[in-house]
Amino acid sequence: MKARPILFSAPMVRALLDGRKTQTRRILKPQPPVECGIHYMLGNESWLDDENQSPLRHYWEAWGGPLFENKPADHLCGSHSVRSPHGKPGDQLWVREAWSTHACFDHIPPRDLTTRSIHYQADGTIKTGKYRQAFHMPRWASRITLEIISVRVERLQDISESDALAEGIESITGDKTIYHWDFPKPYPDHAVSGYQSARSAYQELWCEISGRDSYDANPWVWVIEFRRVEQ
Repeated sequence: MKARPILFSAPMVRALLDGRKTQTRRILKPQPPVECGIHYMLGNESWLDDENQSPLRHYWEAWGGPLFENKPADHLCGSHSVRSPHGKPGDQLWVREAWSTHACFDHIPPRDLTTRSIHYQADGTIKTGKYRQAFHMPRWASRITLEIISVRVERLQDISESDALAEGIESITGDKTIYHWDFPKPYPDHAVSGYQSARSAYQELWCEISGRDSYDANPWVWVIEFRRVEQ
C-alpha cells in the first residue's frame, strides 16, 4: 500500500468531512492524441506484472495519424497508454488543504514546523497566522485520509447524475430540488440560488476551478472513488 498527497479546495474538504464526497476527477496527463479511437482498460492479464495490470493501465488504439504511422512493425495499430499516478485500490490519499498556524510561527517554513496547533481554512476564515497554501501542507498536518476503492478513465462530460452527487454536490428540496457544491448556511432562497441538476452544478464547479474552456474541451479524466479512513 502506498500513500500519496492530494489537493482539495475548502468546499470539497467540507464535502469530505460531511461524507458527501466519495469521488474526485483529475485531468489525465498527457491526453490521448486526437487520432485515438477505441479506449479500454486492460484486464488482469497474467503475463503482466502487478504494476501494469488493471486498473493502472488504460489503452487507446490509433488507426491513423502519427501514432499509426510510427506503430511497431509487429502491431496492427498505433497505441497510447497511461498509468494512474494516483494509485490503485487499497492505496491511500492524504488530503492537503489551505491552513495556518499561530502568527508567532509565520516565519517558520512548513517543513520546519513542529506545532500541532493547526487552523484549517475549510473550518472558517483564518484569523491568526498567515495563509498557507494547501500544496505546502506537511503530512503530519493532514486530518483526512482516503482509501482508494476504484480507478477508471472517462470523458469529463460523461459524468452521471449519481456520480455528480458523489463528487460532493449537495441538494436541497423545498418547492423544488436545487443543487450546489457549497450552499451557504443558512440555506439561501431557492428562487435565486442553486442549479437544476447535480450535473449542471458540477459543471459550474469544474469551470470555477479549471475554466470553462477546460470543460468545453471534454478532456479524459481519472475518476477516483474512495472512502474516508478514520484517523
